Amino acid sequence: MDTPAVEVVGLVKRYGARTAVDGLDLLVRPGTVLALLGPNGAGKTSTVEVCEGFRKADGGSVRVLGRDPRDPALRPRVGVMPQAGGAYPGLRAGEMLRLVASYSAHPLDPDALLDRLGLTEAARTPYRRLSGGQQQRLSLATAIIGRPELVFLDEPTAGLDPQARHATWELVEALRSDGVSVVLTTHLMDEAERLADDVVIMDRGRVVAAGTLAELTRTGAVGQLRFSAVPGLDLDELLLALPEGCAAKESPAGQYLLEGPVDPQLLAAVTTWCAAQGVMAGDLRVEHCSLEDVFLDLTGRELRS
Repeated sequence: MDTPAVEVVGLVKRYGARTAVDGLDLLVRPGTVLALLGPNGAGKTSTVEVCEGFRKADGGSVRVLGRDPRDPALRPRVGVMPQAGGAYPGLRAGEMLRLVASYSAHPLDPDALLDRLGLTEAARTPYRRLSGGQQQRLSLATAIIGRPELVFLDEPTAGLDPQARHATWELVEALRSDGVSVVLTTHLMDEAERLADDVVIMDRGRVVAAGTLAELTRTGAVGQLRFSAVPGLDLDELLLALPEGCAAKESPAGQYLLEGPVDPQLLAAVTTWCAAQGVMAGDLRVEHCSLEDVFLDLTGRELRS
């Protein structure tokens, strides 16, 4: 399928005088996972709710599987996991999942899905009596039970223990393997690093960065090369042998840090220079900024109310 799973151009969403989303562009490629990141209040949930058809855009255009997001024809093709709620409080977990499955022509097996998400023992427990983590897992199950082509997951692992979080990640990976497109909002950088094919970082209603994980971490910061050798190397002489734009320091003694565009040529230049000095360069390792570093650089490190 060549049609984008989601295509957003110039999206604007206002609440009275406050603009929550301000001219946002977004593209979700078919069969991929897109992670939408941003601080609290960045406009992530508003963006997702417009794409889900729950809110009306105040400007721009939004297409979901090639259609208007409020088109009723999308209902069997799109799964939604909201941040909270989405279930009848008095229904038992198993009853809720079977009810949602009954709306689909070819649903997944509810019992198998309950088992996969560790909910079999809670199947007879009313929703309101489930733990927060169990409610999260049931919400995920109801989002995917109907075999959707596109799934929106709003912070799917919030409040989950490590075992449940990894089970959720494996399920998202299985969805992608089956050709399902996934839009994922999360505050967990390791979650985005593991799952996302594409990452979009929002702040104050706008996109501040977008690309693959490799693209964002490559362009988000200067690379670093560390190595160990005998103390007291002539760093001025070393820099003359390296490409322009590099910096070098020794701290502590015998431990060297080079900052600049790290590539195969830089590695070769360092080892060649050391060899010419009769020095063995050991423990060479290349370091790059993590997604969290890029996120904080773009959105700021201060706390927000």
